[in-house]
Amino acid sequence: MFLSFFTNFPQSTSRTMHGPKSTTIIHEKEGADGYGPAFATAVPNCPATYRRPPAVNAGRTIEAAGVAHANFAPSDGKPRGSEDYSENLSDYTVLQQHVLFWDRNNDGIITPIDVWVGFRDLGFNIPTCLLACTVIPFAFSYGTVMQHSYFPDPFFRLYVDGMHKTKTWTQHGSDSGVYDSEGRFVPQRFEDIFANCSARKDNTLTFREVFDLMSRNRCAVDPFGWLASFFEWVTTWMLLADDGKVHKEDLRRVYDGSLFWDIREKRRSGEGWKQGWGLGGDGFIGYRKRIGIHL
Repeated sequence: MFLSFFTNFPQSTSRTMHGPKSTTIIHEKEGADGYGPAFATAVPNCPATYRRPPAVNAGRTIEAAGVAHANFAPSDGKPRGSEDYSENLSDYTVLQQHVLFWDRNNDGIITPIDVWVGFRDLGFNIPTCLLACTVIPFAFSYGTVMQHSYFPDPFFRLYVDGMHKTKTWTQHGSDSGVYDSEGRFVPQRFEDIFANCSARKDNTLTFREVFDLMSRNRCAVDPFGWLASFFEWVTTWMLLADDGKVHKEDLRRVYDGSLFWDIREKRRSGEGWKQGWGLGGDGFIGYRKRIGIHL
């Protein structure tokens, strides 16, 4: 009797908790365009799989969407990424391309002063720039130094060739997986952001949806990750917000860094950068640009 109980228990539990296989796995139907997977992407016993659907059509326009792309950042709207920009920087990973804007003298080293100048060039106000040039080098310098030495850099410099080390050394709960551990760009993960979080399916994110994204990726007992996530996404919001939304193409160009150069050029030419949210930075008070105010 005792042995019989333990022999039969797993089978009984399986039938009670999960039921027949045909009723528990919901297979995705093909989309209106006739393109879609023939396997399950959501199951009843994990409701989050319904709330956070993957981007099932990413592979239609992007070659090998699930494979990390080393030197360009494609999306379904830009399957070749920022072509001219990425071609000129084809010897760098997408993560390295993202940070090259701050390497002012092209020596492969980014100093805290470089961080300050770069953020000022993008139009951020003085308090934000002070925070950035303090927090970013302090948090990420040692990760990049590990490419060369086990000893920290006394000047908190960041090394471009070791930038991928920040992905493993300072991994935190906000990580969406868009960059892999070597600094390559994973298109599927980028597309998933908008498939998961954009309620309108219009390739934009509201402020609430940005916070939902942070919550979705948050890990338990990870205070560094929570703060890093907040800093990264709020800074992105302050730079990109256009009438209360972040647009997909703008975010893609932040990932590969190409947008930073355009913003600086527009500001220097007098045209100005007309997107963002701020408290004085680049003349913005909230979403409205007020000429003559620049803290």
